[in-house]
Amino acid sequence: MTTIEQLERDVWPDPGREATSLVTRCSELRRKPLAEFTVEDLRIMLGQGIGVPALLPLALQVLLRDPLTEGDYYPGDLLANVLRLPDSAWSGLRTERERLRSVLAEFVAGRPSSDTGPDHADPDQRLHGAIRQFLGDESGGPSLVADG
Repeated sequence: MTTIEQLERDVWPDPGREATSLVTRCSELRRKPLAEFTVEDLRIMLGQGIGVPALLPLALQVLLRDPLTEGDYYPGDLLANVLRLPDSAWSGLRTERERLRSVLAEFVAGRPSSDTGPDHADPDQRLHGAIRQFLGDESGGPSLVADG
């Protein structure tokens, strides 16, 4: 089964006992077969910008079915990390990016954003803003959805 290490032809050394749990986990995930990746694995690696060419298409398969799919943190945590990727990550994925735009436009149009006030860091509110920004950035103009 194919791993990120095999695809990139780059074997990382053992991070050692002094490494953080995140560094250790990312090193382990580079050796994990891609077919066995969970949503949380995708969230971690894409959030760190590791293995993006191999993992972004896998994440998109999941997100096109359910944009609010979640790893270990909150509904939409995988989507949040995908939306933070630079434009260069989408090279060769124009069709998939357009499909995600369509899915997210429908999602935002059919779902009111929560209003918990400025003192509460609501992941849904932040995610809603990131989606609107993604949609707006893609159009080259103002946001495609109204603030709600």
